[in-house]
Amino acid sequence: CEVEPDLATLQRLWQRGGFPLSYLAAQDAASLRWRQAFLRTLMQRDLPTLGVRVAAETMRRFMTMLAHLQGQLLNGAQLGQALGGLSHTTVARYIDHLVDALLVRRLEPHQANVGKRLGKSPKVYLRDSGLVHALLGLGTPQDLQGHPVVGGSWEGFVIEEIAAAMPEGAHLGFYRTSAGAEIDAVVDTGMRRIAFEVKFSSAPKPTRGFWQALQDLQTDEAYVVAPVARRYPLSEGVQVLPVWEVAGVWAERP
Repeated sequence: CEVEPDLATLQRLWQRGGFPLSYLAAQDAASLRWRQAFLRTLMQRDLPTLGVRVAAETMRRFMTMLAHLQGQLLNGAQLGQALGGLSHTTVARYIDHLVDALLVRRLEPHQANVGKRLGKSPKVYLRDSGLVHALLGLGTPQDLQGHPVVGGSWEGFVIEEIAAAMPEGAHLGFYRTSAGAEIDAVVDTGMRRIAFEVKFSSAPKPTRGFWQALQDLQTDEAYVVAPVARRYPLSEGVQVLPVWEVAGVWAERP
């Protein structure tokens, strides 16, 4: 769904997601009803048509749990236990189904030869932010702002914007070490290594782990993507960036 580059429009896109009938609905309540109907059809008809043999109510509970865990490291055993004792292999199979259906992004760790102990677990995101909010019953911006998922939802929204904009053949991952160095998204094009930290703040302040990660990876550029109206420098080599300028990053240098 193509939108104008301003904060009010961005809020609406994040809240309602990228499906045009959801985004263009006359009211928030109508948008939420459309997404809830979409989810029912998805689980009762579309996924079974794709060969997914999981009861609709079981899949809804599974996706709702993923929505609660948006952007967190995947712990299949813990997730399965929370869903009534599913095995970690069953959890992995369900996630595979949703990845194949383009509903879930499984973001793998960026493997860099930096001499550090790196995390191995992927992060998991529902790819449409509007579906995250529908699964959690968050029908308005006010509902979202007060919910614990707000940061993870914003992160997933930005990750999708990065993935959509990056050049063909580029690799997208995240960086995390056992010592606490972490960057939400690392894009390696073969010629450039670019770091993106995602912060849901109008005055973002990255943690010490972000600065350590930049040193570890020796990135060419680094950006902090936040709900701000315009770009501004944060420090040498690091800029705070509005979401709608992510696509322009690739054109700035070869």
